[in-house]
Amino acid sequence: MDQTEATHDNAAMLLEVHALRAWYGAAQILFDVGLDVRRGEVVALMGRNGAGKSTTLKAIMGMLDKRSGTISFMGRDISHSPPHSAASHGLGFVPEDRRVFTDLTVRENLEVGRQKPRKWPDGSDAPLWTPERLYRLFPNLGEMPDRPGGSMSGGEQQMLTVARTLMGNPYLVLLDEPSEGVAPVIVEQMAQMILELKAQGVSILLSEQNMHFAELVSDRAYVLEKGQIRFAGTMLELAANEEVRRAYLSV
Repeated sequence: MDQTEATHDNAAMLLEVHALRAWYGAAQILFDVGLDVRRGEVVALMGRNGAGKSTTLKAIMGMLDKRSGTISFMGRDISHSPPHSAASHGLGFVPEDRRVFTDLTVRENLEVGRQKPRKWPDGSDAPLWTPERLYRLFPNLGEMPDRPGGSMSGGEQQMLTVARTLMGNPYLVLLDEPSEGVAPVIVEQMAQMILELKAQGVSILLSEQNMHFAELVSDRAYVLEKGQIRFAGTMLELAANEEVRRAYLSV
């Protein structure tokens, strides 16, 4: 690789994780996890229940008390940053358990997530999200801006949580189990949403068990088993590797 290509590649790198370890109490869950995500890329973190996928996202976001390793985001070391600091730098997080404000309306939930516009390191504008733009991306939400979060279906709450995160104008979204426990029609909408975000220049690291869903949206994949990376490659390579899928993904 020549110097020009190397510089370009470094500029495109959003997230780099090296030797990430994490604990819940005395129990170690992650063992030297390493991964990276580049600009405009969708990367799937795959594995069975309990493999450490959600823990990896939480550790990157700074939501665990005990973690070690190096986490670089947009060229900034966030290895010891709390979640609010990581969010202020443009790292978004959509938890699996949704966590909408049940007493607030859709519109009010979105306002809670609002952050300032952002620019890429080269000075160009990063994607800017407004309620109106999000209503176009999520038509269901556009039909119910005054509905309280607590009276929405699980799938609608999932969409609202994603939309609220986007109001922070993130460069990269950590998306935890987007297809888990929602109706097939919502899963389809989630896939379309992820592809639309990618087209807008937003990068996504998603934890996922559903191979079909991951194939629809992802460029690359990492496979976790017992807190360790067992496979890293393109989504096409994973789809073609029956041995890896049988060993670490089949139930």
